Amino acid sequence: MKSTKIIIAVILGLCFVLAATAVGISYYQTKKPEKTVSVVGLAEKDFTSDLIVWNLRYDATAADMKDAYSSLKEKNKIVKEFLKSQGITDSEMDFMNITTERQYEYEWDNVNRRSVEIFRGYNSEQRVRIESKDVDKIEKAIRAIAQLYDQNIQINSDSPEYYYTKLGDLKMEMLSQASKNARERAEAVTSSAGSKLAGLKSATTGVFQITAPNSSEDSYSWGGAFNTSSKQKHVSINMRLTYYVK
Repeated sequence: MKSTKIIIAVILGLCFVLAATAVGISYYQTKKPEKTVSVVGLAEKDFTSDLIVWNLRYDATAADMKDAYSSLKEKNKIVKEFLKSQGITDSEMDFMNITTERQYEYEWDNVNRRSVEIFRGYNSEQRVRIESKDVDKIEKAIRAIAQLYDQNIQINSDSPEYYYTKLGDLKMEMLSQASKNARERAEAVTSSAGSKLAGLKSATTGVFQITAPNSSEDSYSWGGAFNTSSKQKHVSINMRLTYYVK
């Protein structure tokens, strides 16, 4: 009977030791530091804009509001004829609502020694927005704008803005390339250390930027950059990937 109790005590003791060992191993496995490697992949590409936006404006001034408005309407006809002569269609041009304001000047009153506001008439302004996928056509029209000066129309022409209509597809392409570049870098690092990649732990997209090629624009600002002044553009994006290592 006594020997039986001893055997049972030994068995229970062994069970306790085995259980404690299992718990210890499990704790070590869960708490031991993970072996990882983090790398940054980069993708870059030059491309050409496929959409141009051109804004221009002009005005007319007269003592009477109706006269100012009528004068501007006549100028609208001339400007529209010019734009059509350049191959620009109605769907590509947008003549916005005319705005009219009272014009004042200030003169000094020597008698009362104060500035006096004097009404000088009305000014009506027309803004025109032109948007087209035919970039070359609009650039040609911009160069020919001086023809309107010969018809006594003073045009204020803004610099054209250049965009790309397939930006979503381009961004996906660049993300894929940046991820591939990052994996290649991670494989090179782990291979030199005698290790291998065991799987992706996390991925973080960096700044997606569009700048003018060979420009001095801030290529890696926190907010990113989106150049609209250059027809030729340069896009860059980076990806930070973290891999488990075995």
